[in-house]
Amino acid sequence: MQKGVAEGPGGDGESAARLRPVDRRRLTLAAIGVVYGDIGTSPLYAMRECFHGAHGAEPTPENILGVCSLVFWALSLVIVVKYLNFVMRADNNGEGGVLALLALGDRGSTRPDSQWRAFAFMLALFGTALLYGDSMITPAISVLSAVEGLEIAVPGLQPWVVYIALALLVGLFWFQNRGTDRIGVWFGPIALLWFASIGLVGIPWIVSEPQILLAVNPVYAAQTLLQSPGPGFFILGAVVLCVTGGEQLYADLGHFGRIPIAMAWYFVVFPALLLSYFGQGAYLLHAGGAGIESPFFGAVPAPLLLPMVGIATAATIIASQAVISGSFSLTAQAVQLGYLPRMQIVHTSSQQEGQIYIPAVNWFLMLACLALVLEFRASSGLAAAYGIAVTGAMTVTTILFLPLARRRLGLLPSLGLGLVFLVVDLALFASNVPKIPHGGAFPLLIGLVLFTVMTTWRRGTELLNQHLNDVTLPLTSFIADVGREKPLRVPGTAVFMSGYPDGLPLALGHHFKHSKVLHERVVLLSIVTEHVPAVPSRDRVRVEFLGEGFVRVTARYGFMQTPAISDVLRQIAATGVPVTMDEASFFLGRVTVLSGPKSDLALWRKKLFAVLHYTAQPAAGYFGIPPGRAVELGMQITI
Repeated sequence: MQKGVAEGPGGDGESAARLRPVDRRRLTLAAIGVVYGDIGTSPLYAMRECFHGAHGAEPTPENILGVCSLVFWALSLVIVVKYLNFVMRADNNGEGGVLALLALGDRGSTRPDSQWRAFAFMLALFGTALLYGDSMITPAISVLSAVEGLEIAVPGLQPWVVYIALALLVGLFWFQNRGTDRIGVWFGPIALLWFASIGLVGIPWIVSEPQILLAVNPVYAAQTLLQSPGPGFFILGAVVLCVTGGEQLYADLGHFGRIPIAMAWYFVVFPALLLSYFGQGAYLLHAGGAGIESPFFGAVPAPLLLPMVGIATAATIIASQAVISGSFSLTAQAVQLGYLPRMQIVHTSSQQEGQIYIPAVNWFLMLACLALVLEFRASSGLAAAYGIAVTGAMTVTTILFLPLARRRLGLLPSLGLGLVFLVVDLALFASNVPKIPHGGAFPLLIGLVLFTVMTTWRRGTELLNQHLNDVTLPLTSFIADVGREKPLRVPGTAVFMSGYPDGLPLALGHHFKHSKVLHERVVLLSIVTEHVPAVPSRDRVRVEFLGEGFVRVTARYGFMQTPAISDVLRQIAATGVPVTMDEASFFLGRVTVLSGPKSDLALWRKKLFAVLHYTAQPAAGYFGIPPGRAVELGMQITI
């Protein structure tokens, strides 16, 4: 999910319909590279894996037609029916994605069910964790599968393929801090060239073997599954590779709008993918078993092999870039919603808000990708680890979508729709279960670890907030005491960050307890994250004058926005409070968490939370407060 390449309309399609034709074309072109980068590079390895490995099919004409039929109907049912026609209509103020779907369902419920909310919350977190596993595998398998074309074009380079892929991945992650606003304009044209290339390569083979077009008949797909229930079913584990990246359609909804995403699919991506997959099937009908090692590059005419390797490499880098940027966006949302500790978030563009870079996530993904390439050393090995995370996240989306479908369609239609979606999702997930001993355990392990981190951070934060709330004095009482006692007031403005708008910030309490002095103006600033993607600037800041020089400020942000103190201060100053970043003093509380004997949380999870809390980025850095203007007051709290 490449945020900021193109800021688009909301996902309901209404605002998209009002776009000028040139704007719609621009968004559609950008969506070709950003939204469909992952699914668009699947032809490099998906067809090969259907006839390769322990569960691969024999390349007989019947099986080739059956596999092509499975690919056609997987793309049609998952992408066309599920995402484009149903899921993408469930937008949260124009935004999509698992976390947006969770917030939308929670906000739209008229009778909240605490058990369902807890289940949906856990499910959404697990789906989010699985997407991180996908983000690690996608760059590795995409780049490696493209570079493997050199083994055919230049056989002498075969020993260097892995190292070339490693170098490309290092370069890809190394330049993430530069942002993509400069090179992002090339994503669409390069992706368009890629889709045109793979479609044109497939056409001559389809013309020479026109019987491959019979694969649109679902009977061939059913025969492949039913004639050999064991191996036939497990072929789905490879077929699912053709729909990897489907979640990006929904995740990128707010960046491009439903109509441009749909136009890109129907007019460019879907026809090109079908021509490529059917062309590879026709090539296999012609070559038989001799072509299963690399049906994609085998179908390319020899004089065009090297150019195709170059175009494929560029396309896989674009696909990887989109997935990496999506991980940055997903992490920022999780931090804002309180599912992960604060991290350093760098904005790489002054014009586009969504252009962000998170160093910790970037280097973690890079090390994971390099380790995967070194461990598996071939895209076929990585394909064994692929699919579990994708199908798991797709199933989570379906389950979270069902309550929304019930509210909009009624009980019986939503049950029928959910049954169809779940049968497809669970069948694809179950077909990937045999991959677990051969690499499929990796994304599950990553998902489990991240799920544990997110739930521990969330629960630990709740316990910490409960403790802080218990020891926090009422703000009105403190102001009344100040009015009676008339303590010494010094010139200037002090800004105290507060997690409780109605309570006395601990930093203010400690400061006054030890110094007995207050600034003539005291701003109590609370940052609140709403369960909406974005809060408009005009509605963001609320200022209340409490008397005795105290001003309470509540700044509301959406979970896809990063708070910026400088913006908040400008809006405060517009209300008549003389406060600027260069003159104000900021006071923040720095809490050290200790694990105590209470049984609210397992001891090992308390220790994990203490470590996470210690490593979280300080509030001053996260909110953009200059180091020279911030004063941190430390305290220890036992949970």
